[in-house]
Amino acid sequence: MKKLLIAAAVSATLLAPMAAHAQKIGLAMAELDTFLTILKNGTVDAGKKAGATVQVEDAGGDVGKQLSQIQNLIAQKVDAIIVNPVDTDATPKITKMVTDAKIPLIYVNRKPVDFEKLPAGVAFVASDEKVSGTLETQEVCRLLKGKGDILVLMGELSNEAARTRTKDIEEVIATKECSGMKIVDKREGKWDRTKAQDIVTNWLSSGVKFDAIIANNDEMAVGAINALKAGKKWTPATIVAGVDATPDALASMKAGDLKATVFQNAAGQGAGSVDAALKLIKKQAVERFVNVPFELVTPANLSKYSGKN
Repeated sequence: MKKLLIAAAVSATLLAPMAAHAQKIGLAMAELDTFLTILKNGTVDAGKKAGATVQVEDAGGDVGKQLSQIQNLIAQKVDAIIVNPVDTDATPKITKMVTDAKIPLIYVNRKPVDFEKLPAGVAFVASDEKVSGTLETQEVCRLLKGKGDILVLMGELSNEAARTRTKDIEEVIATKECSGMKIVDKREGKWDRTKAQDIVTNWLSSGVKFDAIIANNDEMAVGAINALKAGKKWTPATIVAGVDATPDALASMKAGDLKATVFQNAAGQGAGSVDAALKLIKKQAVERFVNVPFELVTPANLSKYSGKN
């Protein structure tokens, strides 16, 4: 019996290092605004559930800093790297750096400019941006009955999502149903609530006439609403729309302010990127684009999305 116990103890000791080994995933975030913080938390939580550790790096919107952080993750020999790029134009360099090191790479939320050329071992997990700006603009068109002057708040134009969402707006307005709508002005609010508030304040000061404000994200939409209220230009009928369905945006909609947003599943994107990373580590097949669908949110279906982001 004693010999059996000793043998069992030795076996357990030999197996322990293998059992204790956990996959280590590097997560390089562009920044940590409201939406991206939810995405980051979703990634870390999904990692824990899968028995993997996730090391988070925040670039604070600095592309040079992000490249340095990715180099450090490569030097640490992490098992996979998930990147939410600061500047999507820098992704060819990131792709080369990581694939040269033979480390699986997953882009999350922001589409790399080299998407069509991504090699094996690289995937992109996000929601199809062709849908986001389209859904919010179609809803604004419905509310305006196809006619009205529009102001557009754009995200950082170095970001593919900002460019695509703005193009979505323009394409919807070009349709027959919405051809009575016209973009009066569009400005780069850089995804930021305060910057958007300043832009809208300037629009109000210059006397620009408009019927709706369409923002590339909820932070800018909330900033627009704040400016309209501060300038005493807000009425319950005022139309402002955004994208992301952040907690602040849903609270604004519940209060009767924000008229439309588009649910982008931040936690779902984070979990999807971890799932893709673990599959690539095991040399399993992963689609080049893993789609996490967008969904329109209005006051009519608001309760369905409460607490989801």
